[in-house]
Amino acid sequence: MKLAVVGGGSTYTPELIDGFARLRDTLPISELVLIDPAAERLELIGGLARRIFAKQGHPGLITTTSDLDAGVADADAVLLQLRIGGQAARLQDETWPLECGCVGQETTGAGGLAKALRTVPVVLDIAERVRRSNPDAWIIDFTNPVGIVTRALLQAGHKAVGLCNVAIGFQRRFAAMLDLTPADIHLDHVGLNHLTWELGVRKGGPEGENLLPQLIARHGDAIAADLRLPRAVLDRLGVVPSYYLRYFYAHDEVVRELGTKPSRAAEVAAMEKELLGLYGDPALDEKPELLAKRGGAFYSEAAVDLAAALLGDGGSAVQVVNTLNNGTLPFLPDDAVVEVQARVDRAGPSPLAVPRLDPLYSGLIAHVTAYEDLALDAALRGGRERVFKALLAHPLVGQFDLAEGLTDRLLAHNKEHLAWA
Repeated sequence: MKLAVVGGGSTYTPELIDGFARLRDTLPISELVLIDPAAERLELIGGLARRIFAKQGHPGLITTTSDLDAGVADADAVLLQLRIGGQAARLQDETWPLECGCVGQETTGAGGLAKALRTVPVVLDIAERVRRSNPDAWIIDFTNPVGIVTRALLQAGHKAVGLCNVAIGFQRRFAAMLDLTPADIHLDHVGLNHLTWELGVRKGGPEGENLLPQLIARHGDAIAADLRLPRAVLDRLGVVPSYYLRYFYAHDEVVRELGTKPSRAAEVAAMEKELLGLYGDPALDEKPELLAKRGGAFYSEAAVDLAAALLGDGGSAVQVVNTLNNGTLPFLPDDAVVEVQARVDRAGPSPLAVPRLDPLYSGLIAHVTAYEDLALDAALRGGRERVFKALLAHPLVGQFDLAEGLTDRLLAHNKEHLAWA
């Protein structure tokens, strides 16, 4: 089995490598290709990846290349983990929206739109090149904003599934709180990428006992602290929102905080510099502890489980993925991309049934889906007016003057990445 990772020079990659090494019986990789134009970073990470495989006794071959077409040739699956513009662009995404009193974040709000505009054309070009050389390969997208990027891929007819680590993070956290194994925990995870709620935490499977009420009763303070939301939010809703819902439920508080502390992009840039120094140590043969602070926890386990189900011997697995709605949430169009539990096999994901949602959740999901429609249109066709309309439609913007000011700033800060600007 051959896998290719586009964006293999990411400082995330050793997390992925560690999972491939530990879980080699689940996903027996014979060849892994790391692809990235940043040759110096790629060499550092490729060397560490080989040492991790060697230490854990993995027999697979790891190669590195800056040649995309050569790297994806004959791959059974291609993982995408890109950041167009790097941490410098992320810093801008987190900064200029604050000038308008709006949240600055790389996947939500105006910053998230900027990232989508930069990313979608690049991802579609990569996917088309994969299809030309290897039309049977699955594309697994971990590139944010995952929902919009996955929808772009599926709309263009690619064999694609979107993946996020929010659900697996909750699963691991809840299992520890309940003194269960992660395999014992099934989440009623519903929504859009970075706009999800855990409506149930079930023991043993989709039909199992719902442990969510006792989880909130016993561990609500700890969960609320992790989410940085008041405990009352959990008690009154009776569900666990993803931490990205804080940008909606406490928007103004977040904006005030972001204006008084270093940006996450600055923190990550400093962390990446330190990580790359560690990766260059020829004695290092495991992922360093610092990597846990970088983000992407449990990404490798989620990626292994998904690739194994898509490429396996005919079996299936239940996993949270981003895939076509196709009636799963009846208030959304079929071609919307939702993030839900699905049964995954070689044919792709088939979403499990979702109970009727309270309007408190379905209304916001529908609103953000409408924004994503307009965001994807802007990413595909360009134009200031399309960018403006997407911003005006976003529930974190929604005002004419704000949308105008944000549009001007978005375009000014992203000219080098937007061919039409």
